[in-house]
Amino acid sequence: MHTMWKGTISFGLVNIPVKMHAATENKDVSLRQLHKECKSPIKYEKVCPICEKEVGTDDIVKGYEYAKNKFVILDEEDLAELKKEQEDKAVEIIDFVKLEDIDPIYFEKSYYLSPNEGGSKAYGLLRAALEDTGKIGVAKMMIRSKEQLAVIRVYKNTIVVETIHYPDEVRDVNEVPNVPENVETAKKELDTAKMLIDQLTTEFEPEKYKDEYRTALLDLIEEKKNADQTTTAKDKAKPDNVTDLMEALQASLERAKKDKPKPTQPKKRKAPAKKKAAQG
Repeated sequence: MHTMWKGTISFGLVNIPVKMHAATENKDVSLRQLHKECKSPIKYEKVCPICEKEVGTDDIVKGYEYAKNKFVILDEEDLAELKKEQEDKAVEIIDFVKLEDIDPIYFEKSYYLSPNEGGSKAYGLLRAALEDTGKIGVAKMMIRSKEQLAVIRVYKNTIVVETIHYPDEVRDVNEVPNVPENVETAKKELDTAKMLIDQLTTEFEPEKYKDEYRTALLDLIEEKKNADQTTTAKDKAKPDNVTDLMEALQASLERAKKDKPKPTQPKKRKAPAKKKAAQG
């Protein structure tokens, strides 16, 4: 499993060297956008709308838009220094709380933690302490240039980091439109609804839930592939050096003809006037 972060988790005087691994993966079926005419993948370019030209990575800087079209430029050196200051800190567990005290709306992404060299004993200690107390740890850590609020808990004998949103990242529920305040519900209707919930209540078995749309989409793709309903994108034509050379020579010749000064025509001399014949 790929290691995406190495660091130290600490609580009190206990330091645990750990490695972090992504606990989940996105299995969405990715569809490319093709040109309808030639079936070639569409290319997206970074273009400056003012200069009207494509820009490369070396031509791009980062800026924060503090007002409309007004930016504070942030150098890579500034950002790297801030990132290093935070990454050099150990991930310290600030508090211990009950898992049920945190509403699921706060949870964002899950990561597995494994002990790094020399960290097995301390890893086992934290795992046992969390299991016996039924508590989870709350900590801050840097992940991908962002300081994350996270909880540390045990999942199937493995310590897991769950990144959670900061309170100001969760939108105010009072801003949701058209939510009724009080709705009068008939007792018979409520009892029927509760009875239906009781009938559908069961143990949570995640293995029985499948992404039916993704399965159907993959089946459709396989069916079309087997029926030879496929296309092959054309490679971009590579320039022919010989052809390019001839075209360059021809263009140079045409330009030379245009630039060549026209020869000046010699001025015509006037014929000398004939003298009148002498009178006899």
